[in-house]
Amino acid sequence: MIVSRGDYILSPLGEGTLANYDGVLRGESRLQRHQGMFGLPEPFTGSLFDRSFLKEITGARNEEYTHFESICIETIERGCRALHIRPDSEDTIFIISSTKGNVDLLMDNPEDERYFLGTSARKISEYFGNRNRPMVVSNACISGACAQIAGTALLESGRYRRAVICGADLLSRFIVSGFQSFKALSGEPCKPFDAGRTGLNLGEAAAMMIMERTDNAGDDEWICVASSNHNDANHISGPSRTGEGSYRVLSDLLRVIPADRIAFVNLHGTATNYNDEMESIAMSRAGLENVPANGLKGGYGHTLGAAGLLETILSMRAVENGTVLPTRGFSTLGTSRPLDVSPEARATDKRAFIKILSGFGGSNAGICWQKGGAS
Repeated sequence: MIVSRGDYILSPLGEGTLANYDGVLRGESRLQRHQGMFGLPEPFTGSLFDRSFLKEITGARNEEYTHFESICIETIERGCRALHIRPDSEDTIFIISSTKGNVDLLMDNPEDERYFLGTSARKISEYFGNRNRPMVVSNACISGACAQIAGTALLESGRYRRAVICGADLLSRFIVSGFQSFKALSGEPCKPFDAGRTGLNLGEAAAMMIMERTDNAGDDEWICVASSNHNDANHISGPSRTGEGSYRVLSDLLRVIPADRIAFVNLHGTATNYNDEMESIAMSRAGLENVPANGLKGGYGHTLGAAGLLETILSMRAVENGTVLPTRGFSTLGTSRPLDVSPEARATDKRAFIKILSGFGGSNAGICWQKGGAS
């Protein structure tokens, strides 16, 4: 079986998983309006790292690494140090999840090969003395879940005993202007699933998780119960109006674990009209309309390649604390199908949760984690 040995989150909301969990529980956010950022003529609302912090961690490594590479290294280093894990062992594989990586280099220096994600992944793994060829997972917004799925497959194959998985993305002119061209961004903090939602916000974050293969897992360990991904081939950027891909993912997971053992479903919840509506349809088709659901982008914005890992880790802490985290920004349900969403934290005594994501190109993915064995 595959278990999670530990994790670490680095975001504008806090340094460390506990700081981030406490911030979300308190309803905090670092979403704010940015005017003139990246030289953009239009303002946008998002959650960004302090640029002096990025310069500090990059400068500490003699600027041999980009800001993106540095935030990955910093997050992995802190996590491995806290967990007393050596990432240089021969039976350890690095998996990097990102949608854009160093894409900003294309604008200023198109000859710089570091905009290839494979180049960045090798620099990151080599920093830690790991000689195995790293894996890159870049599948739009579902990358963070797909990285966990890929890690599970690699570990189950017996090729490796441990996977160091890191998801990260930083914003740039290229990324923000792209979403602005879709008219998808909200000028105010986003409101997932709310009747008054006006679009998504973008955010920056990095999150890492250590996954291991083991023959025995204790009651205090997180076990990967099931995973699934489907491409509904609906549209290059628009989600299926019938929730086809997400419904198929949920159906796959529910064949392994029954709905009555699920504490909550952590949804993608981008706060766009089409995404939130699609997820409500998928949940209804899967018979999960009465299972608690939440979305965390009201605190972070959409963190792209980090989202699947960050939101999975926070969901783990929530189950450990008997809590369904609140959906910040939500007030009145604005989807055609019912969803059990709340702006307040709620109690739960169940030990498993589902995390699902959807993304460009019709991609959909989900993963189910459970604390300890069957209860």
